[in-house]
Amino acid sequence: MTVSERAARRSVQSKALKAAIFDVDGVLLASPHERAWREALRGFADPDLLTTAMYQAQVAGKPRLTGARAALEALGVANPERQAVPYAERKQKRLEELIEEGSVAAFPDALRFVQAVAALGWPMAVASSSKNANGMLRLIRLDSGQSLLDVFAANVCGRDLPRGKPDPAIFLLAAKELHMDPAHCFVAEDAPAGIQAARGGGMKALGVARHDDAAGLRTAGADLVVTSLDDVAIEDLAGSRMCRRPA
Repeated sequence: MTVSERAARRSVQSKALKAAIFDVDGVLLASPHERAWREALRGFADPDLLTTAMYQAQVAGKPRLTGARAALEALGVANPERQAVPYAERKQKRLEELIEEGSVAAFPDALRFVQAVAALGWPMAVASSSKNANGMLRLIRLDSGQSLLDVFAANVCGRDLPRGKPDPAIFLLAAKELHMDPAHCFVAEDAPAGIQAARGGGMKALGVARHDDAAGLRTAGADLVVTSLDDVAIEDLAGSRMCRRPA
């Protein structure tokens, strides 16, 4: 083998995918987060103005207070800095009510994808800004008797970090707790802020466009965008290529 061939092989090996990091809301779970944010708007602004597109662009993936402030600013609400605190508190109360009512479900394609990645022997982590993520993941019971949360080797959901997404801190922490170099990880995300965080951390980014928002995920830098995780070619992923499954 020539020197250049050895160098090329080392370059490929240094970027080989070996681990997965998953966002929760919108990727693994159909949760009532968006509904809670919308219903909590009453008294601040017309709830119908918080469309799914605005939620994905301004709120999804961000820490609670940051998301509240971003939503109020986008809606033109006066004094968004001051109003963000009561809005975030009202949203949290409504979210807890909805979770208690059972308004949480796992996406079937996500469960199949997690199982397929686990079959590769790769360690997996969950990484969500939401402090409610752990409780919701525990509600999902698998055929094995485990909760969905139990299948992940690392869990950094709801950690208090200096900066939220699009800062890569949460994903870098997940990679560290998986004992993986960030370059060996891919992140599955449904929000532009999360895609930006993954790319900022030197990781591959898999965009999950469940809300007709593929363009925004591509613009944020996703390496591949799918509407269902069933569309990801697992065989290619095992070879460190992020590709769509052939039709």
